[in-house]
Amino acid sequence: MKKFDNFCKALENLQEIYAYEAPYSNVILTGLVGLYEICFEQSWKAMKESLYASGIGLAATGSPKAIIKEAFSNGMIQEEQLWLDALSDQKHVAHAYNPEIAGEIVENTKEKYVAMFQELKTSLEEWQGLTSKAAGTKTSL
Repeated sequence: MKKFDNFCKALENLQEIYAYEAPYSNVILTGLVGLYEICFEQSWKAMKESLYASGIGLAATGSPKAIIKEAFSNGMIQEEQLWLDALSDQKHVAHAYNPEIAGEIVENTKEKYVAMFQELKTSLEEWQGLTSKAAGTKTSL
């Protein structure tokens, strides 16, 4: 699945965030926030793709918040509030020119969001296996 592959690459890039420590230069801080933004964007799109492939119709047109809620209700993610907090931080990326906001996003990413994204990757791998098996069953009949 293309969105899943994009998410995996974005997560791989995001993990470079641990190579940097505060105080950050303005350029580094902006780049780290950008890595978070890209990974978050790819994560909800990968959820959307997997939900849709599983036959969940809302996933065809859902917003990030709707996709997060649907992923939670279907067991794809376990911590709905953490994901909603990540969505809130993603919306604050436009204010990353403010070093306090940008620094908070980077610290949240290091402390909470990288692990959250890693859990999603594992979950999506399991979902893809289930979807592939279901598709294989259908074609073998």
